[in-house]
Amino acid sequence: MSPTAALTDRAAAREAAEAHLRALVGPRDGQPEARLREDQWSAIEALAVDRRRALVVQRTGWGKSAVYFVATLLLRGAGAGPTVIVSPLLALMRNQIAAAERAGIRAVTINSTNAEDWEPIHEQIAAGEVDVLLVSPERLNNPGFRDEVLPRLAATCGLLVVDEAHCISDWGHDFRPDYRRIRTLLDDLPDGIPVLATTATANARVTDDVAQQLGSIERGDVLTLRGTLDRESLRLGVVHLKTPDQRLAWLADHLAEQPGSGIVYCLTVAATQEVADYLRSRGHDVAAYSGQTETTERQALEADLAAGRIKALVATSALGMGFDASLGFVVNLGSPSSPVAYYQQVGRAGRGLDARSESATVVLLPAPEDRDIWAYFASLGFPREEQVRETLAVLAEEGRPLSTAALETRVELSRTRLETMLKVLDVDGAVRRVKGGWESTGRPWSYDAERYERVRAAREREQQAMLDYLRTDRCRMWFLRDQLDDPEATECGRCDNCGGLDLPTHVSAEAVSQAQERLARPGVPLPPRKMWPTGLDRLGIDLRGRVSEQAQEGRAVARLTDLGYGQALRELFREDTEDGPVPVPLVQAVIEVLGDWRPDVDAIVEIESVSRPELVGSLADGLSRYLQVPLLGRWAVLDPDVPPGRGAANSAQRVAAVSRRCGLETEPGALEGRRVLLVDDLVDTGWSTTLAARAVLRAGAASVSPLVLAVRA
Repeated sequence: MSPTAALTDRAAAREAAEAHLRALVGPRDGQPEARLREDQWSAIEALAVDRRRALVVQRTGWGKSAVYFVATLLLRGAGAGPTVIVSPLLALMRNQIAAAERAGIRAVTINSTNAEDWEPIHEQIAAGEVDVLLVSPERLNNPGFRDEVLPRLAATCGLLVVDEAHCISDWGHDFRPDYRRIRTLLDDLPDGIPVLATTATANARVTDDVAQQLGSIERGDVLTLRGTLDRESLRLGVVHLKTPDQRLAWLADHLAEQPGSGIVYCLTVAATQEVADYLRSRGHDVAAYSGQTETTERQALEADLAAGRIKALVATSALGMGFDASLGFVVNLGSPSSPVAYYQQVGRAGRGLDARSESATVVLLPAPEDRDIWAYFASLGFPREEQVRETLAVLAEEGRPLSTAALETRVELSRTRLETMLKVLDVDGAVRRVKGGWESTGRPWSYDAERYERVRAAREREQQAMLDYLRTDRCRMWFLRDQLDDPEATECGRCDNCGGLDLPTHVSAEAVSQAQERLARPGVPLPPRKMWPTGLDRLGIDLRGRVSEQAQEGRAVARLTDLGYGQALRELFREDTEDGPVPVPLVQAVIEVLGDWRPDVDAIVEIESVSRPELVGSLADGLSRYLQVPLLGRWAVLDPDVPPGRGAANSAQRVAAVSRRCGLETEPGALEGRRVLLVDDLVDTGWSTTLAARAVLRAGAASVSPLVLAVRA
């Protein structure tokens, strides 16, 4: 019987699939031989036998990767081309490649970290030596990959897999514009190429959206397999504590009690460092992990956690989708902004555990400042229509490709938001990414204000639902499953509200004292800007390359997102807070920062504030008296017609706006040879401080040391 004929014999195909599964999972001591569940076989059958498209929405640990690896082996045995898996995270790719190799599958990846391997990989694919190619969604819109490699892959691949498919939908909790490019890939696939989309975190709206995108081309109906989202091994609970020091103390007192190794999730990068440092000081073997962690270090930390060599990684959501390890607990220090995002994170725990005899603990320690952090991330959404139109007009007028850096000098958007917006416009057909940047296509484009408003409103509802989760007296697993529209949602009997988990709420006086000491220790390094933004010459500013006249490393009392002084500073800088002198607790914090830092200064220059003149003035005057050094100048507002926040969205625009708005006011020669303390209230982009320091140094100062109350992030 030929391989192709064998796939049409469903009984023989299933027998072969079972054999491939056993090779994939390997022998397990004391366990019966692995067998496919009926829903797993249904998905494999749809792909490898019927060559259909399928959407699998199943909980973490259900075995979605087994479906596409077994289907790959069946299809490759029948002479099909390699499987292409679009995968969003490097950690996920690494786990998938390791799993594939265990089953004898030849898997390779093309991503941003292995550019030197791309050409050999292309040659291996052409020679038929690759069974699985994993690509990041960002590769799909790389001009060279899109125009040269992608057409060949679309023509020759045997199976397309879209992992973490909720990223396709802008209703999803982790929408990524690069995933929209998959629609183009679907359009280019020859008839009869099966497609699989998988996710563990999609409510009914996201499921329908993804299925519609998969089935938008009339090649047969999409098989949707949606299973129960219960996680029998998880015990969920919430511990309400009033203050940041109590929450840190709870971790210090109770982390060792948690089963096995796990993850402590934080909402910000700064918090991961702060919490990890504190827990290490209390004797816990933990490490910080975020998107800013260097790649090789991230790989080592992931391996240490998976092997149980450390108790926990204190991480942002960068340690999320696809991290495959048997973890005993997840603790969230601060609430994610939606139950769906929270379900994604808690799904890291309990994988591979036998729910009949083992369980994983999931604890949420919410904080009042969570909503401020949600609001900050929400502010980074799709830009207003006038900003989009301005970008399209610039590209149309230019008539040639413009890099993101060049566009940044013409449009008041941060580079990240500009890139995200351009990717959406690319998929919509209004712009095109080419070598050298972005160009206008000239096609008409409409701003879907109604859809963006619906998405915004949905985000607000999700935030309210998360707040409801914290307060509910119903089963917590039922609540999360209900938010994911799981029709089988029932009470779990395992969570704190069901009586299956009794979480301690007490914290020791010693732990609270040490947490208070840690949080009460003000002082955040303020590194100087070292390079001027590109494209300033196009704005009439002759600055480029390295900042030659730069400040020394300065200090801030805290970041607005910090656990300690962050709350007091957030209150101080709220728009509805009246201007006034520096509050006494923050005066004491400034004095403590100076005591630890001990800057060598003999003069003060103030950065003038229009919105908070009394705050900055009292800070500068008080420092002059305390340090007994004169106040010799100010970086003053000379052109009030330039609004205070102009250009804050991107570096080039900000340098241009501050250069027009401000200038140094001081007596001639007053700063000659002086060691200047440069005083400000809040650092956002850092360019005001950079330009003020440059002006002070050009006025003859020997050095400049910035001191500010707060850094925005």
